Amino acid sequence: MDPQANRNPGREQSSVTLRLMPRLTLGVLCGLVYGALSAASMIPLAFPDKRAALLGAFINRFSIGCVIGAIALPWPGWLSGLAVGILLSLADAIITKAYAPILLLGAIGGTIIGWIVQRFGQ
Repeated sequence: MDPQANRNPGREQSSVTLRLMPRLTLGVLCGLVYGALSAASMIPLAFPDKRAALLGAFINRFSIGCVIGAIALPWPGWLSGLAVGILLSLADAIITKAYAPILLLGAIGGTIIGWIVQRFGQ
């Protein structure tokens, strides 16, 4: 009998070994990457207080990853991520009045992180 046959019950067996990570750890890692990319994309832009703007963007995007990793809604991962991404981005969008870019990037990032956490988290 194959010793790896029951290693991941409920998941399809393939020739590729799937390594799973705790959901919260994966959410934090995704949030760190998403926050860093978001803050880095804002570096060329001009702000009255650039440091505060970059830190705020990083914390907002990082929190999206953390919350997605910490929750377990009875929805598909991408849908949970979409909801969290939009909800956590809404305050920044209202404050800055830049609704479209902030909500759109929050929705896209949340959807991707939600899918990753559902697919590779345990």
